Amino acid sequence: MIENIRNFCIIAHVDHGKSTLADRMLQLTGTIADRDMTEQVLDTMDLEREKGVTIKASAVRMQFTAADNRQYELNLIDTPGHVDFNYEVSRALAACEGAVLVVDAAQGIEAQTLANLYLALESNLTIIPVINKIDLPSAQTEEVAEEIHNLLGTPLEQIIKISAKQGTNVDRVLQAIVDFIPPPQGENDKPLEALIFDSHYDSYKGVVAYVRVFNGSIKMSDNLLMMSTKVKTSPVEIGIFSPSMKPIDMIHAGGVGYIATGLKTVSECRVGDTVTYQNNGIEKPLPGYQHAKPMVFAGVYPTDGEDYPDLRDALEKLQLNDASLDYEPETSEALNFGFRCGFLGLFHMDIIQERIEREYDLDVVFTAPSVKYTIKLNNGKTLNISSPAELPDENDIDEILEPWMNLSIFTPTEYYGVVMDLVNKKRGIFVEQEYPSPNRVQINFEIPLSELIVDFFDQLKSGTRGYASMDYHFLEYRSGNLVKLEILVNGEPVDALTAIVHEDDAYHKGQALVSRLKDLIPRQMFVIPIQAYAKGRVISRANVKAMRKDVLAKCYGGDITRKKKLLEKQKKGKRRMKMVGNVEIPQEAFMAILRLDKS
Repeated sequence: MIENIRNFCIIAHVDHGKSTLADRMLQLTGTIADRDMTEQVLDTMDLEREKGVTIKASAVRMQFTAADNRQYELNLIDTPGHVDFNYEVSRALAACEGAVLVVDAAQGIEAQTLANLYLALESNLTIIPVINKIDLPSAQTEEVAEEIHNLLGTPLEQIIKISAKQGTNVDRVLQAIVDFIPPPQGENDKPLEALIFDSHYDSYKGVVAYVRVFNGSIKMSDNLLMMSTKVKTSPVEIGIFSPSMKPIDMIHAGGVGYIATGLKTVSECRVGDTVTYQNNGIEKPLPGYQHAKPMVFAGVYPTDGEDYPDLRDALEKLQLNDASLDYEPETSEALNFGFRCGFLGLFHMDIIQERIEREYDLDVVFTAPSVKYTIKLNNGKTLNISSPAELPDENDIDEILEPWMNLSIFTPTEYYGVVMDLVNKKRGIFVEQEYPSPNRVQINFEIPLSELIVDFFDQLKSGTRGYASMDYHFLEYRSGNLVKLEILVNGEPVDALTAIVHEDDAYHKGQALVSRLKDLIPRQMFVIPIQAYAKGRVISRANVKAMRKDVLAKCYGGDITRKKKLLEKQKKGKRRMKMVGNVEIPQEAFMAILRLDKS
């Protein structure tokens, strides 16, 4: 019965209790027996539990007996909880009719709460506001209820106050889902129209697509077509999540389930794609499909050159589960063989780095992150580059365009000055501000992505004692006064330390890199000059002093000319040594610099 189905998701800021609320719902509906219960059931990765962030979306079907004694099928679609996975969140929301908005009673509404709320409102979802963690001593339940009332216009008595940890009032949330969220629309006898809102790779069943069926139904005998990739397949298995995968015979209109496709890579079965029948299917796919574009790029190199094949295998396996990860082989004179990888954002990059190190037991070094630049050349051609080392000669360049983002920062009003100061230093432009409640302010800026990805978030959190939160999305490419900053060691450019920086920052960044390298490069028998080079000239220089043999030790007494003769002889030898000498920069020096870049 389609009128007894409710499809909903839970949206919240990082660490506001979304996964804990999902746990309590699974317990209350008897979906999971108490003996099988673990913390954060739907967060299956160790990383998700440690960081308190849902990284992969998941889905689960629950059976709930409501106050009218009818049994309802509740499909919870769990959404990723970080700004980097904004597109995945939007697809998960498109698969629902309603959303439970969870707000922490101690912290109130934050940037990610608002970002996901606006996405949900754009998808015309019914919003059920819930205040969580009312059991905390620092809870400001009434003030937060007032904030939600001002934002959504929900009557104060309709805002449900719960403690997901203790299970207080969670049954009221389930009842509200049945009462307020409308049942899905759809008919079984129409052509199949189903949205893929997530997928993962299974070594036995191939790619498993998580689908929401809008019209038609899916049976094992159906021949299916992925509309954007034009891939044809027949199901190996279809089923539902409860919360583990449970095969069933048919997924009806309005339902949520999975299709084990047997396909070999996730890129053939992309998030946001529409599934229909190969014959007599629908003409137009569901709206909103996009190809996930990497925004942040970095080189990934094994610390031990022999691990290169293992690193390639690790990236291949990670890409099976994560179609938004791009990589291609790259070589660096300093770090040898590695890969240039594209990520959705800095958090996505951190996740991949941790997974490579944990799941595949590899030691890797990531170069400083950069963004994709568009270069307009004097001859009218246009280039896209993701590595600063690819930048052409500056005499051939007409202009360099860099990506800019819309940035929203949510902060208590007392940190207004701190936020303004930080964004101004990072070339940000103030747009507007709003006061959603008396002591909180939302400030909107435009800022280059290259300034956001290095250490902006850390500085924001430390400057506001952890109270500020931020959200950003792509705005446009803009022309910038950008230059290539190269580091020369003994006259040779070091490709791994090349960067594209704003002209005003070139001197400071160059000086910082030169002084770090000076401490890290071991002394040789000759002087090693380290130079920062930008705009056709050296802008900073330091020398690593030579180790010297005391040639005057055996020359006691006598004329000064004898000493000078020996010193001149030594000087000639040093000069000759420098001409043939090759400076080996130790790997530790690179790692120290790249780590310092992040700090």
